[in-house]
Amino acid sequence: MLDERYLIHRLKSTSTAGMVGAVLMGVWILYQYFKEAIFHWDLMGILLIMGAVKLSLLLYYRRTN
Repeated sequence: MLDERYLIHRLKSTSTAGMVGAVLMGVWILYQYFKEAIFHWDLMGILLIMGAVKLSLLLYYRRTN
């Protein structure tokens, strides 16, 4: 049996891990751009998709809750 608190903690930790990963990817993109003059469009696309999914799910859960 799963406890409700376990599911809430898992949700929060997954959300925090996703946000930290997105911030680190953004820092890496900026570092590569300013230090080595290389811009990674593929990483920027992934970062934008992560942000779009996060915001769309936020709005969806807010509307249906």
